Order: sequence, then structure tokens, then C-alpha cells
Amino acid sequence: MTPDHDRARGPDGRTGLSDLLRGHRLAVGLTQAELAGRAGVGVRTVRDLERGRAVRPQRTTVDLLADALGLSGDERREFVDTARPAASRLPGPGTDDPPVALPQPVPLLGRERDVAEVSGLLDAYPVVSLVGLAGVGKTALAVTVAHAVAARHPAGVAGVLVGEGSDSPDVLAASASMFGVNRLADLSCRIGDRRALLLVDAVDRAPDAVAEALRVLTAAVPTLRVLVTGRRPVGLPGELVRPVAPLDVPPAGAVPADRADLDRWPAAALFAARLAQVRPEPPTPVELPALAALVRRLGGLPLAIELMAARGRILDVTELLDRYGDRVLDLSGGRPGWEPAGPSAGPSAGPSAGPSAGTVTLRDAVATSYRLLAPADRAALRRLSAFRNRWSVELAEDLLADGGRRWDAAPMLDRLRELGLLSVRGSGPFRFRLLDAVRDFAAEQADADGETARIRMRHAVVVAGLVHRTAPGLVGAQMSGAVRLLDEATSDITAALAYSAEHAPETALLLAASLPRWWRLRGRDVSGRHRLRELLADPRTAGARPTLRAWAMLGAARLAAEHGAGAEEIPGVRAALVIFTEAGDVTGELSARSVLCALLPGLGAHDEAREQAEAALAAATRHHRVREMAVAQAHLTWHDVREARLAGARRRLATVDRLAAQCGDQRLRVLARADQAELTRLEGRYAEAAEQGRRVAAALAELGDPGRRRRTIGAVGLALAHAGRTDEALATVAELWPSGAVPGRRRPPAVEMLDLPGSGGDVRTEDALRGLIEGHVALHRGDREVAAEWFAAAADAAEGVAGRRDLVEALVGLAVSTADPAVLDRLDAARQVTGVSLLPQEEELLFSLSARRRR
Repeated sequence: MTPDHDRARGPDGRTGLSDLLRGHRLAVGLTQAELAGRAGVGVRTVRDLERGRAVRPQRTTVDLLADALGLSGDERREFVDTARPAASRLPGPGTDDPPVALPQPVPLLGRERDVAEVSGLLDAYPVVSLVGLAGVGKTALAVTVAHAVAARHPAGVAGVLVGEGSDSPDVLAASASMFGVNRLADLSCRIGDRRALLLVDAVDRAPDAVAEALRVLTAAVPTLRVLVTGRRPVGLPGELVRPVAPLDVPPAGAVPADRADLDRWPAAALFAARLAQVRPEPPTPVELPALAALVRRLGGLPLAIELMAARGRILDVTELLDRYGDRVLDLSGGRPGWEPAGPSAGPSAGPSAGPSAGTVTLRDAVATSYRLLAPADRAALRRLSAFRNRWSVELAEDLLADGGRRWDAAPMLDRLRELGLLSVRGSGPFRFRLLDAVRDFAAEQADADGETARIRMRHAVVVAGLVHRTAPGLVGAQMSGAVRLLDEATSDITAALAYSAEHAPETALLLAASLPRWWRLRGRDVSGRHRLRELLADPRTAGARPTLRAWAMLGAARLAAEHGAGAEEIPGVRAALVIFTEAGDVTGELSARSVLCALLPGLGAHDEAREQAEAALAAATRHHRVREMAVAQAHLTWHDVREARLAGARRRLATVDRLAAQCGDQRLRVLARADQAELTRLEGRYAEAAEQGRRVAAALAELGDPGRRRRTIGAVGLALAHAGRTDEALATVAELWPSGAVPGRRRPPAVEMLDLPGSGGDVRTEDALRGLIEGHVALHRGDREVAAEWFAAAADAAEGVAGRRDLVEALVGLAVSTADPAVLDRLDAARQVTGVSLLPQEEELLFSLSARRRR
């Protein structure tokens, strides 16, 4: 801000010095260099004056330029008065309104909280510094705040823009001039005991001079408040540093529904507003996902948004993301010889918000702040660029220790925050994040220094340690917190796993072996199992600790069970059990036995499955492992169900619930209640079973177990179908299998059952449930032919999914629907393989069928 702050016109309506000088120079046909040579001044002086970057030039300089331009008479007087105004810019005391010598503020998006907060800070601190990256919107925010608090500063509000090479007397002279006096001694008399506000913009151009000038000013005029903008603090006693953060962006996965929805995220709203200035059409629905991704990539930085939106003249938003999404640092504004509009335009007015000469790039903006750091802080920033999303202080300290002594990173992080290089948002531990542009720049510097491989390896080790420490919490009372933590670290887990799998497979194996429970909860069972099998097969992991390999084998088996491939992993689980037993690893032994309990029925090995459950119960009891006791009892429950001992099964489930409550495992309690709902259905109390199942499904949704929730909702539908509440039963089908629940289509798919990738559950089991629901609905409606088709499809889907009663139930339904004796033979064979005993109601149905056949 020069005294003429708005370079096109000053507050008094006169032409500003920059335009006046440029106009006279062009009128006589001189270049900047030629004018400088003729006047005997530096070419930089001419350039700074024409760009509005120099405060109040010396009288000698003004006279030399006037002589070189050949000015005389009225033209010379106008030139001198404009360059060194003698009259007050501000009305004197006695006026009704506080005098304000600033341009009008530009509309700001998403800065309401910032304006209110900074306005309040000016009441408490003599100097408030707005600090941040170039282009983040410091000047626009400062001008808006200055206007907002003008009524509280009756002696006036004024501003100066610091020029390159300015000294302390320059700043003092310009500041005094803006308040209508020529000497500092007169300023105290001019302001008196009234409050005044001075806005000092771009202090980076002469930080030492500004610091000295402000020390003198605040000492001479105690009622003066100063609002400063720059890339770093001034360093004055009593100064309050207030970082200016970028605009809020849509979170990952969020997509604006329409233009109105964009207003929820100021960065997206600004992008849409700037796009409207270069093309007539608003963003189309097809462009909205790309728009959200693009402003996230730009980090909400107004300068970046301005520069990107300007390219919307010839490219749509999707093309912008494809073309520039991976190279935002190269975004530039202007062209050779381009002159910015000046800081008074503010960051919402155009590319002028950024660095102010020639071609502007984000790399230049970040590099300027990077150079303000001490060498140690630069090194830390390069290492922190390895993080892909948000991180905690503790995680940063692990990374920065690099295998050596840990040190307190909080002061360094505070310095990064003060310079606007670090974003701190949210309330949890994972609230620190580098802007994408800052991270990309720091990664470039690390690559140039040959540090990338070491940094990424350290990052992989740190993330593996985090996951390994967190994994035990995925069971028990701490499960929800552990899941949230891993969700926060998803991007870093993915990056660490990919890098270490290539360069340090044992580290990758440690990382992957800790993730199966989380992968299962997030529906990543197929990809997770594939990763584990790859790492186990890698010759470089052959020498890893046997117990580590055993945990990886168990993880692959757990994930395989989710998509019906558990039988393939049984040899690996048996090998893991031997390893754990020989190592005396009780936790591993109990886990391996539990996995075998779940998988062996798939081979028809029901007796062995029961033996494993009984052995697990005995070992857990011996070692006082309450949760594992509950898990073993849950496995034994379904052997009771298989043998139609429903009363015994209910007693066991009550024990499971009690033990789960004792160890605080909420998820295990919910799973026990899901089993209780299924048991209630098998007992023939269908309405009660449906109500219990609905409550359990809601609880499973909160816990984040999509596969088990789907199966529970399917069980609710089956209970409703048994009860003859066909419309409600079909509603569950429509919820879970929408593509197969088209009105009027009540026959099963002709070739295969629905495949539901990513459901997180056993697809064949879910298909069997759907066939049972549809079959019972058709049977209740009297359509035996369609019912037979659905029951046959359910039986085909349940084949080989032993341990559940779906196959027997489907064959009973098929026998009732068709009265085909061959179905009864198939039912007998299935009972022998599965070991499933018929329930009383099933025996009654088959007896009725036999009686009909005899008649």
C-alpha cells in the first residue's frame, strides 16, 4: 500500500503515482531503463514506482524524474504533489465518521470467522501480524478487518505498502504522511489519546526496516494499533502472530450435489465463482467430482484457485484435473511483461494476490517461505513431506527421529504454522497436514538432495510401527478408536505398504500382517489377502520371524473366509498353529484355533472344528483370557445349533454375552445378539427375531461391520418371509440386492447369483439368504414353481458353505415346493456332510409332504 493505495485512483480521485509516471514515460517514448539512465536513478527505482511497490520516494528522486520527463508547469506540480503529498490523506478531528484511507474491501468467501477473530485481537494487542503463504489472502483479510474496526479507531485508519529496499525513515515518513502530518513528532499530537490503526502490507520486502519503524511508532504513539501482513512475523515485543490458513475444501469422498452445495466449502465456491468469470456455463454435474478433487489438490489456496480457474476459458474442470492435478506447483499467472493489479485488489480479485512480478508460480510462492526457514527446519519439512494426509505430533517425532534420539517437535511445528506451511485443523491427534503444494515442493527438495529413498523408508517403518501398535485394539473395548485411527492413516498405510513391498518386504509383511481385521471391516478382504499372499511368497521374507509369517497366514485365512475361499488357507492356518504352539505364543495359538473353528466346517470336518473350539476354551480358561473364552463359546454355540440343541445354544450365547461384557468388548456383544436373533428365528418366533435383528443391524452399522450387517438384514428378511410378511421381506431384498429386486421380477438369475464385491461378507452365504427369502415369499403366495426355482438357487449357493444351516433349509424348502423324491435324497446326503439335524418345524413340513405323497 503506497499512500495512493489504489493505484488507479487515490481516495481523493486523483491518478496514482504509478499510472502517472508510466503515462508520462510512454508519452515521451522511453523505456524504464532509458528513463532511469536519463534521470540518473536506478532502473529498479523506476520499476518499483510504476508497480506501486515503493513508499513515498525522496524529493530528489522526484525532481530528477520530472526533469528527465521534461515536465513543467501544472504537469510538474501534479507529479510532485502525487509523489510527495503535503495535504492530509485523512480528515482531521471533528468529523463524524472515522477517516479511512484504504481501498474498499473485496468480498471474501469463508473468512467470517477470521475477520471476527482478528478484529478482536486488535483490541488486545498493539501489533497483530497476519502471516501465511503468498496468495493465501492476507491482504484482502487485513483490508476487510481494517474497515470492520474503523468505528473503533476514531483517529483514522490508514495503510502503507512496503517497497523493496525501503529503510526505516521511508516507512516512518509514509506512515506519518498517511495521517496528514510530515513528521513523527507531529503524529502523536495528531492522534492524541484517540485510537488509530495502521495497516502495513508486504513487510517481507524490508523486514528489518519495518521492525525498526514500528518500534519507534508504537513507542511514540501508544494508542496506535498496527495490523501487519507478511510471510513471517515482524518480531516485535507484544506482537501477536495470527497465521492465515487456506480456505476450507471438501473432505475426501465428499462431492457437491449442485452449485448451491458448493457454498458449504469456500474453496469450491471461490473456484466456481472465478470459473463463472471466464465461461458462461456453471460447473455441470459431471464436473462436480473433479471440482471437489481439484480444490482439495490446490489446498484451498486462493492464489492457486485463481490461477487454475483462469484456465477454464478453454478446458473443462475434468480436463483441468487431468492436466494439472499432479503439477500444481507449476501453475503460473501472467506472462512476460504482465503487471499485477496490486495488493489492494486482494486475493479474491485475480492472480494479483501472489508474488508481484512477471510470471507467478506456486513454486515461487512456496520457495519464498521455505527460504525463511533455518536449515534444520527445512530438513524437517522435507521429511514431513512423506506423510500423505493428516498426522499427529507423536508420529512426526517418530519420523524425524530417523532411528536416533527423539526430540520435541512442537516448537518446529509452530514455526511451520506461523509461516503458513502447516495446516492445523480438527480436535483429534491427527490434525496436522502440509498443504499439497508445500508437500510437493518439499518432496522436490528432498529428491534434489538425494534424500527421498531414506525418507520413504523411514516413513514405511514409522507407519508399520503405528499399525502394529494399533492392531491389538481392533478387538475389545478399544475397537472403534483403533478403527478410526487407521482410517485417518489410510493414505499413509497405502503408500508405506506399496513402497516397502518393493524395497523392504519384511517391513511390508509386518505392516500387512497387522491389517486383516481392519481390511475385513472396510471390505478390502480380496485385495488384502492378495497382498499377504504376495508377501509370503516373496523369497525375501523367507527369513522373517516364524511368528510374523504365522500371523500373516492367519490374516490371509481370515480374509479368505470373507469371500468363501477359506478352505484354501487351512494348510497355512495349521502351520501357523504349530508355530505358535512351539513358540509358546498363547495369543497366536488361540487365534489360530479360532480361525480353524470357522474354516473346518467348510471341509465337513465338524468334529475337528468342535475339538478346536473345546481346546481353545480350555486354553483360554487356563490363561484367564476372558475374550477368547467368549469366542470359543460362540463357536461351540453353532455346533449346538447344528445338532438342533437350541436350548443349549441359548445358554451358551448368554455366557458369550456375559463374558463379552466382562472384558468390555462391545462388538462381541453385538455379534452374540446377532446370533441370538438367528436362534430366535430357528425357534420359530419370527416376529421377535425380526425385531431383534433390526436392532442388531443398526448396532453393526455403528461398529462399521458391513458384511455382518448385510447377513443380519438378510436374516431379518428370512424371519419376515417365514412369518408371511412378504412385502416387508421383499423390502429387505430391495435394500440388499437392488439390481435383483425389480418389481415384477420374482425369479432368480438364470446363470449366477448376484456378485457383490466389496460387501465385506461371504457372497455365497448372502446369495443363499436371498434365495431363501424369495423362496418363502413365493411359497406363501402359492407360487410353488417360482419358489422351487429360488430354493434351488439358494441350495446351489449354499453348497460348500458348511457350518451354517442354509443348505438344509434350502433343500427342505425345495422338497416342499416340488415333492420330488430326488430332493429328499439330496437332503439326506447334505445332512450327512454338514452334520445338521432337522428342527421340529422342518420335520413337521417333511412329514406333511410324506403324507401328501401317500395320499
